[in-house]
Amino acid sequence: MICLSKNLADEYINKFAKGSNLDLQDYNYSYKDKPILINGMGKRKLIKKLWDNNHTFYYMDSGYVGNYKSTQNPMGWKHWHRIVKNNVQHLTIEDRPEDRWIKLNYPIEKRKTGSFILLVTPSDKPCRFYGIDRDKWIDDTIKEIKKYTDREIVIRNKTGRKIRVRHNTIFNDLKNCHALVTYQSIAAVESILFGVPAFTLAPCAANPVANTEIKNIEHPYFPSENKRYKWAFSLAYGQFHNVELENGHAYKILMETT
Repeated sequence: MICLSKNLADEYINKFAKGSNLDLQDYNYSYKDKPILINGMGKRKLIKKLWDNNHTFYYMDSGYVGNYKSTQNPMGWKHWHRIVKNNVQHLTIEDRPEDRWIKLNYPIEKRKTGSFILLVTPSDKPCRFYGIDRDKWIDDTIKEIKKYTDREIVIRNKTGRKIRVRHNTIFNDLKNCHALVTYQSIAAVESILFGVPAFTLAPCAANPVANTEIKNIEHPYFPSENKRYKWAFSLAYGQFHNVELENGHAYKILMETT
């Protein structure tokens, strides 16, 4: 595997390469037919080229769980990173043991009910990646929701990381929420773990346990506790702590499970 680091300065790619004793190169490197590791949805042109050529790659981005302020992470630092083989999010539930999830010490809460719909808007990067106009998506999605319900729609836009993980967290907005609707935000993962049904309108790690058709907004599907736990175990095996990047453990797990 060749680890591609922009200007050789990507903090997390560099940690992974060093910890795994892998070749570290800038993006102008001719990696030919070797598998590569890249970081971030901003590499959309490269990712689509890799897909078109059936070229094996690993994609790194923010982890699904553990980067919010919590007892495990008091300052809400970005400790966790997902790494996905040949995709940008994990889209299936893999059969994994519970050990990594238990170490996260993250709750899976019981089903909640509420009154309003929370619409979490996409940020610029996924809009560019999937070729959508953000404002048009918001307008079209609100119109579609209103076909099937007269519930209040509350809009949550993505703010700076410090604000959204330490102060105005997604969990504040999920209180008394009937359902969350988003494009492909990790907010859908957080919503389902919090006990609120989610609707995802693009490929997303929440897909195995989420709704995908707005027409069901009044009576959303919500997965069983058993299915949510299996899904959580699977996600935990797809994300890695900074320490695991540095000590080679992330690479070891990837090679054993992908």
